[in-house]
Amino acid sequence: MAKILALAPEKCSSCRTCELACSFQHDQEFRPTASRVAVFAWELVGVSVPMMCLQCDSAACVKVCPVGAITKSDKGAMVVNENRCIKCKMCLIACPFGNTTYDGISEKIIKCDLCQGDPACVKFCPNEAITYKEATAATMKKKKAYAAKFKELVQEVGE
Repeated sequence: MAKILALAPEKCSSCRTCELACSFQHDQEFRPTASRVAVFAWELVGVSVPMMCLQCDSAACVKVCPVGAITKSDKGAMVVNENRCIKCKMCLIACPFGNTTYDGISEKIIKCDLCQGDPACVKFCPNEAITYKEATAATMKKKKAYAAKFKELVQEVGE
């Protein structure tokens, strides 16, 4: 059974350890702008949410890539083939969640690749706000409930 990243925003303290762990895992440096996860904090309501690629089943980034550089790995992660990528950034524009970014320093498209099945953000999150779980019916139900809460929060903040 596939595994998914599950978020528990109520446990996130906005420490951003996940961002540091991610950038170090991929680039051997602590540089949050190179991280595949970004923590968004709404201080007015006291909520922080780590955001990363949602590994969509029907991913817009895959559909718009003109050279087929983004594919789904056997771990269920959307992976960018850097040798094939022409850096047109169409995937950035297509992602409805803004979870694909471009790192100008390394000149790479960056998105969560689940660290080949052992996500660094999960290993180093001190509060277990990010977990890597089997995609059971119960896990998916909980994930959808969080998504609904997140949607409400975004609507409240956006008003």
